[in-house]
Amino acid sequence: MADRKARIVAVANQKGGVGKTTTSVNLAAGLAQMKRKVLLIDMDPQGNATTGSGVELVDNQPTVYEVLAGERDLADVIVHRQEEHLDVAPANGDLTASEVSLMERIGRERVLSKAIEPIAGRYDHIIIDCPPALNVLTLNALTAAHGVLIPMQCEYYALEGLSALMGTIEEIRDSVNEGLEIEGLIRTMYDVRNNLSGEVSRQLNEYFGDKVFRTIVPRNVRVAEAPSFGQSVLIYDPESRGSLAYQGLSGEYVRRLQEVSPS
Repeated sequence: MADRKARIVAVANQKGGVGKTTTSVNLAAGLAQMKRKVLLIDMDPQGNATTGSGVELVDNQPTVYEVLAGERDLADVIVHRQEEHLDVAPANGDLTASEVSLMERIGRERVLSKAIEPIAGRYDHIIIDCPPALNVLTLNALTAAHGVLIPMQCEYYALEGLSALMGTIEEIRDSVNEGLEIEGLIRTMYDVRNNLSGEVSRQLNEYFGDKVFRTIVPRNVRVAEAPSFGQSVLIYDPESRGSLAYQGLSGEYVRRLQEVSPS
């Protein structure tokens, strides 16, 4: 089989609680349901993308930490989730130690990128769930990625944090990854009853235009419940509003990529 051309995207926002991990898990699941070959890489020491995908780590099981430490190849830590039809490179609290050790390494921002290279040809999409901070782990993800997906709630504090992230993306373009693109902004946990949500949504459309995904992810209890069962919402409750939104987002994401490179 010929090598695929994996599209690597980092899901990033230094503000916590905006649906970043939820988007990573459910976009990965949605793409997998579309018969794409998907790898989800957990770069967050909280490990929520790992548990939310149904991966239960056992003692001494290798994780992304060992990959960043140079002790394991990325292929050695990948877990296949048959139920979700996708692969997961898991993480846990050990990843916190990587933040310190990476700071002392030459070329520290390219460690993840080099680890991905040997296995990138196996996948159509590689999705990296970043920690809610602009640290060396996020730097690694953004250096490895072709694009950045930014989930955000429609509130004013979210807009303030967005400018810092945009600044970081610009710095990374100028220094280590000139091809890094803003893949798009995703409005998450959207409450149609909240006037503020509508106002901030209009501002996003005004400033970012077609970079804002048309699909809006509503505030939905099924989305919140799914991780405790180790499932994406697409598996947990396929007909829920949250599931339908992430199915729509996955389709819109693929269409956007095809419009850019219609091969």
